[in-house]
Parts: sequence; C-alpha cells; structure tokens
Amino acid sequence: MQRVAFCLRLKPGAAEAYDKSHREVWPEMLALLKRAGISEYSIFRRGELLVLSMRVEDFDATWDMIERDPVNTRWQKEMAQYFEPMEPLAQGERFPMMREVFYLA
Repeated sequence: MQRVAFCLRLKPGAAEAYDKSHREVWPEMLALLKRAGISEYSIFRRGELLVLSMRVEDFDATWDMIERDPVNTRWQKEMAQYFEPMEPLAQGERFPMMREVFYLA
C-alpha cells in the first residue's frame, strides 16, 4: 500500500463552503472512493491550504479509474468553484504531490 499526500489551495473566502461540502459528501462519491481502493483518506485545512492524504495500492491506476466515473465528474464540477490553481506541477503530476520524509507507525 502506498501512503500518498498532496496539496490544494482554496480560493479566498471558499473555506466555509468547502468544509460544508465535505461534511455532506455524497454517499455515491464515498462508495466510489472505497470501490477504487482508497482508505484512510484525510483532508486537513489551514486557512486556504489543503493537505490530502490517503492509502492506496497504486495512486495513478486508482485515479484513472476515479476520473472515468460520472459520479466523480459531477463531484469535481461542484468542487472546482472552490480551488485556486496550484502551479507548477512536476511533469506527469495530476496534483502537487508531497514526498514523505518521515513516518512513525
């Protein structure tokens, strides 16, 4: 299992609505994430900075599956209003990935 983390940035003033959306994540979106093999998925927020972490067997293969699903397409359309671009991405990155430098199990 991979432990992966990445960052996103919210638009100014979007934090409250973003938090509310994540208190009410659609059941079909939660089911998709689980079906795709994601576990221990957390989103942390400090102001407008988000840090997302999860466990997944193969991040790229999992995200390929999620991106093809119409539930995700609808969810991403809803969420897009909240995000600022995170540039620059490294070549081949979907998100600005973080490199784990320490882990205590």
